[in-house]
Order: sequence, then C-alpha cells, then structure tokens
Amino acid sequence: MTDKRKVLIVDDELDICYLLSGMLKQRNFHTGFVNTLTDARMALETDTPSLIFLDNYLPDGFGLDFIPFVKQNYPEVKVIMITAHDSAQDRKKAYDGGVDLFIAKPLNRKLIYDAVDKLPVMQHR
Repeated sequence: MTDKRKVLIVDDELDICYLLSGMLKQRNFHTGFVNTLTDARMALETDTPSLIFLDNYLPDGFGLDFIPFVKQNYPEVKVIMITAHDSAQDRKKAYDGGVDLFIAKPLNRKLIYDAVDKLPVMQHR
C-alpha cells in the first residue's frame, strides 16, 4: 500500500533534493531522497512512495532506464523525470518508458506545483 503523501526524490545533487523536499513539504507531502538508482530500488521495496521525482544522469545509471522498472513493479507509482539535459530523444524515451511527466531543470516552485497538480493521485487537500 502506498502512502498518497509520500514522495521519493532521486537526484545526485543534494541542493536539488533539499530544494524539492522543502517545496513539497510546504504542500504537506512526506519526502525522502536518495542519490543513486540502487538506493532508489531499496527505498521502493521498504517504503513505496506515490510519486518519484527522478533525475536522468545518476552515478550508477540513467533514470530513463529505471522508469520501466518502476512501472512494471510499482504500476501505481507516478514518475516525474527531472533533468538538465532536455532533448526530444530523451523525452520520447521517457514517455515510451511510462513516465508521467517530464520537466527540464532549472526547477522552480510554480513548475513543481503545476507538475504535482497535474497528477490526479497527488491532488492536495
């Protein structure tokens, strides 16, 4: 069972993790973050979130390659790809893999809140 208010941030840049976490906490989400795909797998097994903010370029692989794993094993989990390397090819691969939204960095409060609000399961009350 997933906690509807639980968000996992997967990014190797700590400042992005803290920035996203702070913004989401203001909207009453429970956040956690990890910096590798290996740690993301472990986090999914122990405390499945309802939403993952997923960077693409991580120390142990590409977030793009992780999306199908999430969607096959945790189909109820929403995934928002966040990346500084925005290309049409990456967007296509992300959406083909099942990503729910794709956001290019730099991030800001409006971009994050608009993204979360687009996902029906995440609507805050």
